[in-house]
Amino acid sequence: MQHDLNRLQIFYHIFRRLSITVAAAELGITPSAVSQQLKKLEQETKMVLFTRLHKQLVPTAEGNRLFALIEPILKDLNAGLTVMAEERSEPNGLLRIGAPMEFGSIYLPYVFSTFRAKYDKVSFSLELGRPSTLLAKVNSGELDFAFVDTFPTKDQHYSDFGSFSVQPIIDEQVVLACSKSFFDTHFKKEPTYDDLVTSPFISQEEDGRALYNWFLHHFGKKPTRLNIVLTIAHHQTVVSGIRHHIGLGIIVNHLVWDDIQSGKIVIIRDGELQAVNRISVVQLQDKIPTLTERTFLRHFESVSRKSKALKRLSLSLK
Repeated sequence: MQHDLNRLQIFYHIFRRLSITVAAAELGITPSAVSQQLKKLEQETKMVLFTRLHKQLVPTAEGNRLFALIEPILKDLNAGLTVMAEERSEPNGLLRIGAPMEFGSIYLPYVFSTFRAKYDKVSFSLELGRPSTLLAKVNSGELDFAFVDTFPTKDQHYSDFGSFSVQPIIDEQVVLACSKSFFDTHFKKEPTYDDLVTSPFISQEEDGRALYNWFLHHFGKKPTRLNIVLTIAHHQTVVSGIRHHIGLGIIVNHLVWDDIQSGKIVIIRDGELQAVNRISVVQLQDKIPTLTERTFLRHFESVSRKSKALKRLSLSLK
């Protein structure tokens, strides 16, 4: 039998106070209404819940057992509803965010720290991964939103994201780079197309598509074959390979800004219009962001504009 939750809550208040009058005052209803609901609950459950001694209520064994059953449920329910009410008035609760590996691991912990300095009732769960993984978790509700690589190309447009809302926030410059030592050994001056196609390369993909697309972007054609000497699906390892003079690799320039400024890493065809990787905030299209989500994204924009590292990125968060 399905029991009326409202009647169980009335019983809970009666039991705690052992008084219909006091329970009625707490609930904001009349004592007669409380008595009627208690009577109906006893009829539904076929149990006598209190022994009535003049104006005193004494719980029966069945009353004690019922209270023991519903007390933790109602406590958890009331606590949860209180938290939900607080979340509507101030940032509160768990924020579940997805992000690309390098961007998330390098920048977001600092943003989380500065956010919690203002809103210490907020906690974070950060998932790092590829767009396909993060989008699936946003779609299933496992993530509240995600920072995702959504760079539009001739073959991919924002409409491809279907049921997702996509808000571009960061444009990363994607460059081909090598160490200064490697450059001096192999090129000495700005390399030509023929110089580059015979050089050793480091790739994050087995098919080297980012490298081939770089050639298409800068020379209008793709090489037939490249000499890929190291394949590793991790951006920081590509950077490490460049620093150790293994070869040329595709990287995002802001993650090695100091090395570029000091001359330790050289950008090939620097000064030209570089390719762009766009990072966007992606969430379900019809979702209404919570106060916590909206406040965090505004904070992210504010911190990004003040941070020396993030100021190197092109930000358009609104």
